[in-house]
Parts: sequence; structure tokens; C-alpha cells
Amino acid sequence: MIFFSRFLLTWLTRCGLIALLAWGGSAQANDLSQRLASADHVLLMRHAYAPGIGDPTGYVLGRCETQRVLNDEGKAQATRTGQWLRQQGVQQAEVHSSPWCRCLQTAERLGLGTPLNTPALASFFDQPEQAGAQTAALQRLIAERLARKGTQALILVTHDVNIRAFTGASVRSGEMVLARVNAQGQSLDHQVLPLR
Repeated sequence: MIFFSRFLLTWLTRCGLIALLAWGGSAQANDLSQRLASADHVLLMRHAYAPGIGDPTGYVLGRCETQRVLNDEGKAQATRTGQWLRQQGVQQAEVHSSPWCRCLQTAERLGLGTPLNTPALASFFDQPEQAGAQTAALQRLIAERLARKGTQALILVTHDVNIRAFTGASVRSGEMVLARVNAQGQSLDHQVLPLR
């Protein structure tokens, strides 16, 4: 009888631990959506994979055929990322995108709403002297939108140079950065999320 009681206690303890771990996994999965529902977190994403570096000489911002754009791998990557975000509980989002076609393509394929073409997210890769002004514009955008967005997530699709200037993190194509910000839209700390 004592052996059976010990066996039962051990079994229940293990089951309880497994249940607790499973519950903790769910809590972690929902952690992203909870943070993004708050007024002090924003998700920045570098556009999905678009082969090459920079843009061809003489590109025109409003003409996708003159720019680097997503290839099939990049399109699939953006779609997977949108699916993953929904699995994390991100069902509603205010999505903003850089005017560059590869960013707009990425934002659209997330499937979280029609992206807003937002100049504050524009690349300054060709004009590094604009880093300060663009980062200040990004901070103003974040402060403004977080104050008005309610509980929906704020997702910004932009470029590595913009994310690096804002958070200090350099990210690969398709990577996301969860940033905690103050009321002025300045980055306080951040976490780079694994590539999807």
C-alpha cells in the first residue's frame, strides 16, 4: 500500500509538472500579444528576403520594377511570419510600412490588415546623414500611434538601418525586434525574435 501511495504521488507530481509546463508554454506564447496590447511595446520587422543589397542605380520609389523586391523565399517568409504572429495571439494590428516595395510586400503578406505607407519608416541607406532625422521621425510616430492604438498591436515594417539606429540591433531579412519604449517613443530595451 505504501509503495502504491508513493507511486501515485510520484505520478501525480509528474503529471502536475507536465501540466504546469504546458500552461507555462501557453503563457509564454501569449506573452507577445499581451506586451503588444500594452502602450509601451512595438514590434519592428525588417522586410522579408529580397536578394541583393541596396537598390539598383536610378531606382524610383513608386515603381517596384526598379527596386529590390521579395523573391519567392521572401514571400513565403513573410506569410509564415504572419501565421506565427496569429498563433501568438496577435489578431489585430495597426501595420505601418516603409514606402519601399519590399516592405509593403512584406506588410501585406503578414495578413494582419492593410498596411499604411509611412515615410517615417523610409530607408536612409543611401543617405546615412539622415539617420538622426529619420530616427526622430520614427520616435514621434511610435509615441503618437501607441497613445492612440488601443489594445491592438503596433507593427512597423522597415529596414535594417532604421532598426539599428533605433534599437542598436542589426537584424537579418525577416527578423523582428520587440522594443519597449517610453512615452516619447524612445527605445528602452529590446528583444530580437527568432527568424521564422
